[in-house]
Amino acid sequence: MQRYFVDEPFNEQKQLTITGESARHISKVMRMQKGDKIIVVQKEIAYLCTILSVGQEVLVEQTGETIPSPEMPIQVDIACGLPKGDKLEFIAQKGTELGMHALIPFVAERSIVKWDEKKSDKKIQRLSKIAQEAAEQSHRTFVPIISPPLSFKQLLETFPSYDAVFVADEEEAKGKRTRFADQLKKVYDSESKCILFIFGPEGGISRKEIELLKEQGALSVALGPRILRAETAPLYVLSAISYEFE
Repeated sequence: MQRYFVDEPFNEQKQLTITGESARHISKVMRMQKGDKIIVVQKEIAYLCTILSVGQEVLVEQTGETIPSPEMPIQVDIACGLPKGDKLEFIAQKGTELGMHALIPFVAERSIVKWDEKKSDKKIQRLSKIAQEAAEQSHRTFVPIISPPLSFKQLLETFPSYDAVFVADEEEAKGKRTRFADQLKKVYDSESKCILFIFGPEGGISRKEIELLKEQGALSVALGPRILRAETAPLYVLSAISYEFE
């Protein structure tokens, strides 16, 4: 069943008018008619609704039924050193499908890409649109937050907002490794409800950055014996967290 995220509140009659791109999708793409059912998500609650009328705007009414939330029991934010090409879009889309709460790009020492500040708003809007479409497709009740790129210093300053911070360290994989599952169990057994996982760009995170992250309390973890691509590692982690917690 089609799902749409809507900001406008329901009125006292539990009705709501859908406008803009969502309305066009309902009428032109899906060709829905009066009496069809859709899911409207508002403030992280998914309402089953009946369509009352279809036109340039779509009027819907709650049926009285809500859909259970599929969100992860913990909040997982992903911080990525700015990668090349369209990899950030790929992470936004697939990370959303896998339960990511927020995507935080940051400027790492080995980032090759330079963020164009003049086009920043458009880039954030595009990433947010990709995340929303992925959230609708995967039947989520929350659209991941897309943050403007942070400096490395700004990234460190976010640490107090989290119960636990991890950093993927490929050098850790070369020595005696602590099993990632064991690290996750420590979070599972604690009261941690909000975690940050940090990944480097294509060249990885520098040793200087790793040491600074550790000094601020980040836990260094290995993601197995194989070295993963910048766009693969976040998806591996989200999948592992989902397996452990869900």
